[in-house]
Amino acid sequence: MKISAILNNIELEQFALPEFQRGYVWGREDVRGLFDSLYRRYPVGGFLVWTTQPDPETVRGSSPSSGVAVKLLLDGQQRATSLYGVMRGRPPEFFQGNARAFTDLYFNVRSETFEFYGPVKMRDDPLWLSVTQLFQSDLADVIKKVPQHTDGFEEMLQRLMMLRGIGDVELHIEEIAGDGRDLDEVVDIFNRVNSGGTKLSSADLALARLCAHSPQARNELRHLLDVWAQAGFHFKQEWLLRCATAVATNQASFSSLREVSVSDFSVALKKAAQGVDFLLNLLHSRLGIDHNRVLASTYALIALARLVSDSGGSITDVRTQQRILFWYVHAFMWGRYSGPVETRIRRDLLALEADGVDGLIDEIAQWRGSLEVRPDDFVSSSVGARFYPLMYILTRVNDARDLENGLSLSQKMLGLHSNLHLHHIFPKARLYNAKAGYNRSQVNALGNFCFLTAESNWQIGAADPAEYLAEVEKNNPGVLRSQWIPEDEALWSIDRYPEFLEARRHLLAVAANEMLANLEAGREAAHTDLPLPPADSLVTAAPTDEPPTREDEDDPEVVAIIALAEALAIAAPESHHEICDDETGEVLAVADIAWPQGIQTGRTEPVALLLAPDPMTEEHLGERGYRFFTSTQRLVWHLEELLGVDIDGDQVIGEIAADESPSSTPGELS
Repeated sequence: MKISAILNNIELEQFALPEFQRGYVWGREDVRGLFDSLYRRYPVGGFLVWTTQPDPETVRGSSPSSGVAVKLLLDGQQRATSLYGVMRGRPPEFFQGNARAFTDLYFNVRSETFEFYGPVKMRDDPLWLSVTQLFQSDLADVIKKVPQHTDGFEEMLQRLMMLRGIGDVELHIEEIAGDGRDLDEVVDIFNRVNSGGTKLSSADLALARLCAHSPQARNELRHLLDVWAQAGFHFKQEWLLRCATAVATNQASFSSLREVSVSDFSVALKKAAQGVDFLLNLLHSRLGIDHNRVLASTYALIALARLVSDSGGSITDVRTQQRILFWYVHAFMWGRYSGPVETRIRRDLLALEADGVDGLIDEIAQWRGSLEVRPDDFVSSSVGARFYPLMYILTRVNDARDLENGLSLSQKMLGLHSNLHLHHIFPKARLYNAKAGYNRSQVNALGNFCFLTAESNWQIGAADPAEYLAEVEKNNPGVLRSQWIPEDEALWSIDRYPEFLEARRHLLAVAANEMLANLEAGREAAHTDLPLPPADSLVTAAPTDEPPTREDEDDPEVVAIIALAEALAIAAPESHHEICDDETGEVLAVADIAWPQGIQTGRTEPVALLLAPDPMTEEHLGERGYRFFTSTQRLVWHLEELLGVDIDGDQVIGEIAADESPSSTPGELS
């Protein structure tokens, strides 16, 4: 079938997507490569379609009439979407993804190259022409844009005709006919033919089965995720499906949903959501957890959602509530779910079934050994460290006070600027400029962090700690002790910074163990006696204020790369990504930015950014096949080469210094 006919079929809704298909994942380099191959009449593969009469709610991009067959794309979605997006100038009806991946593709009629629009390079060069405009406009109007006095004008016209002729290229379509095939069989076919792309995960398959019988299931999941996102907590669909699976079957594996009816799943999903709401309220009310960054282990909520469901949707016993929190804090501190998630959830569900929350505590104690927090546990750096949420919790529940105004920073704070902001006790600028030459990891050590209101953080700014710490203690006696800041003035000088960190780590460890002992014993601190809101009434952290933004808490370079990934329509990276021991949960290495599944998910190698590299981290990343970079510029060059886009505006794709070249093996560019 000609490409033009395929596009017409998509427009007439005769081609659509089965609901189990994932969204659009191609990047700009894929789109550029597709059109370059078609222009040169290279083979680009065909399409596999399932011709059937589907339920209108089980497909995307089609509203078929009764008795009208529709071709559901099993293989070729990315090509079909790219062709339609570029040649029609808009996404197809079944589109789910980021349209910027195929927007503004240009063709140079002299060099016969395809690139995405770069204003510096293309704005004043009439030989760069929009591919979309070529297909959407009369050819004569496009030809007028090429100066007729240009050398090789006739040859350029032939190239435009060649490009325009892509619509007449024939692509093979393989059909699977018949309504007799069940969903499992079709999904198996999809996975076999899609071996070069991203296969369906067990979560995708479980959801596909549910949607086949209950089309509204996916929308119900999305609605719940949207509600929590509005409250500042961002969960993934796979996670929520696991919560519902645990509630419905007391199992961790999605395969257990095979025996669950649609009505039973719907009930389980509602119970799981009610349990999660209760837990978020509990975490906020008792631990002061009020935004996503300090929520820590979301997987710990899965077993707890089952516990709350078994208790009728709420737990009123204060001792049980406190011991739930005791287990939760230990689960995120020691990386309970950093290894094989399904195995850990299964063990926790078994422990829960045997002895409730006490069983959970016994299980994590047996797995971990000692549950004591030690000073060395606070050696980590960055807001992504596991003990960062613990420091936030200590601030909220232990009556820490603001350094400037002396007011309590508990979770009961009200007002427009009541949210907490990260503060470096020893300002970054002073440490970087010190004679000792402190590095990024030392500057961003957890022991150098405390929390203040935004106004106080701004007022202190880059003041000398030897001066401002003495002043705030004088104005508000006891304020330093409330923040676990060493009161020995000799440690406040820049040259004693390492000793300051060591002293503060000891103070933090003592405070953490005291808090955890209270939780384990079921004791409730006097200032955490707020009644819990109803389980079905999800609270936000501070109704009159926004949670701290990523810019408030994170390294500017990390923030910039995350924003760049969004602008480039590539997979969102994980910040502060941990490489852990599968058995013990011990953190082996932390990357500032990582794409564990590749920048083009499932299709490219894993990539990481290390802003403060060390040999051990590099070794662990290399062992796991990561290609890593030690500067944002090197990462940007890699993105330029991968995507074929001039990101830094220097009119060069993948600019690399003459004495440097890409590594041919996993590891950092040499």
